[in-house]
Amino acid sequence: MDLFTQTWDDLRRAVAALPADAFTQPSGCAGWLVRDLVCHLVIDAQDVLITLATPTDEAPTRDAASYWAVSDTVDADDPLAALTVRLAAAYEDPSLLTFHLDDVGSAAGRAATLADPATRVRTQGFVLTTGDYLSAYVLEWTLHHLDLIAHLPGQAGPSDEGLAATRALLERIVGEPFPASLPDADVLLLGTGRRTPTADEASTLGALTDRLPLVLG
Repeated sequence: MDLFTQTWDDLRRAVAALPADAFTQPSGCAGWLVRDLVCHLVIDAQDVLITLATPTDEAPTRDAASYWAVSDTVDADDPLAALTVRLAAAYEDPSLLTFHLDDVGSAAGRAATLADPATRVRTQGFVLTTGDYLSAYVLEWTLHHLDLIAHLPGQAGPSDEGLAATRALLERIVGEPFPASLPDADVLLLGTGRRTPTADEASTLGALTDRLPLVLG
């Protein structure tokens, strides 16, 4: 629960610190500008609020790892991704977008802080404990923090704690550890296809290379 708050606060602070011209730079999400990514974060915050307000007494059907659907290709025709780009462009002034993220994002953060990790919530047709749901979002925040700064040198990145926790969750999703010699940030970028491994990294990854990238949705 604390790590959810830390990674979310870090990400929102990083967005708030961006100069206006950064919003038209590419992000680490293929085909998305920084403004598209920030708009996606607004939608994520809304999802957190909706899910935390959708309790259930049913038994959990997923945990923080199995929450994520895994494929090996990106859906180029994803209608939600296309809608996100159109919504982001409609803001025009980046300050309106950052205001909206701060407004909805602060509410999502407060709701998470007040939530009981043992309660259960429903989202996307399955049930998780609130603790598992928020733990799954640590991965979301950390990966998107890396996406945010991918082409913005000098901007603050995710915390070491967030990187380590996200790596551990990605290893649970994969079902095996990544080589210990690879730094956490590199594992996340390579594992999710945000960066192609060098020859040396491919050699270090060994048989894992054939299972990458993991497209999480």
